[in-house]
Amino acid sequence: MERLRKYGFVIGFLIVPVALYSVFVISPYIQAFQLSLTSWNGYTSVVNYVGLDNFGKLFADEVFWQALRNHGILLLVLPLTTIAIALFLAFLLNLGGGSRGAGMKGVWGSKFYRVVFFFPQVLAVAVVAVLFQAIYRPDKNGVINGALDRLGIEPVGWLIEPSLALWAVIAVMVWQAVGFYVVLFSAGMAAIPKDYFEAAMLDGAGRMRLFFSITLPLLRDTVQVGWIYLGIAAFDGFALIQVLVGDKGQPDGATTILPITIYKTAFDYNRVGYASAMGVALFFLTVTFAVLTLRTTRRERVEL
Repeated sequence: MERLRKYGFVIGFLIVPVALYSVFVISPYIQAFQLSLTSWNGYTSVVNYVGLDNFGKLFADEVFWQALRNHGILLLVLPLTTIAIALFLAFLLNLGGGSRGAGMKGVWGSKFYRVVFFFPQVLAVAVVAVLFQAIYRPDKNGVINGALDRLGIEPVGWLIEPSLALWAVIAVMVWQAVGFYVVLFSAGMAAIPKDYFEAAMLDGAGRMRLFFSITLPLLRDTVQVGWIYLGIAAFDGFALIQVLVGDKGQPDGATTILPITIYKTAFDYNRVGYASAMGVALFFLTVTFAVLTLRTTRRERVEL
């Protein structure tokens, strides 16, 4: 009876949030899976089921494969660059100033720099995109091209040139994300006992040795979390690219990604069933990445 009363109390608190999650999260997923098996155009009341035909068409869709290639570049460059920069900055802010008394300290002004680095996180994605539209303007009125013009260099079409557009977008994504991971890694470094660093410094360890032999191994779990978050972000990017590059301004598919392709397929071409199939593919790609990352890092930890 006591156990029944306890579980009844827990269920009473969980029933409302679970019901809301089921209606607003689980239900749309189920509907997307259902629509992916149809040829529905989004307007008619008749829904024709076509089975797995939509998924078969994906393998012959060049736009789909172009989007996957761009996601592959994002998946490789975005986590590596962001984590490397964030780890470097977090180390400087927490341990880069050497020892002080019985502890370690960061570089001078580290508290101010934390606020500066985190500032991009408080900006809406649309605001960031509009800001970098001004920075990347292809004429002499752009911030970068204006500086290049003063050096006698011709303006560069950062968001127009197919060879540069995706890298320009990645630079914005890294700039926006670094601050959050600086804070995340700083919290992880703060949890490391300072005795480890002080003992290593007494043995003559330098900054590089402190970072690679103590800091990085003890931040493995935190880096793993950051890697998964950034990997999921590499499969997104819809709002940033939609505002920054524009729906019709993408140079030869250089910045085409699946979320934008899904949006255009559903609402511009009225192929909701096919767009849902793309959404299902994106869902499984994201889940597969997260699972493989967790299993791989767990295996490495056991071997160590």
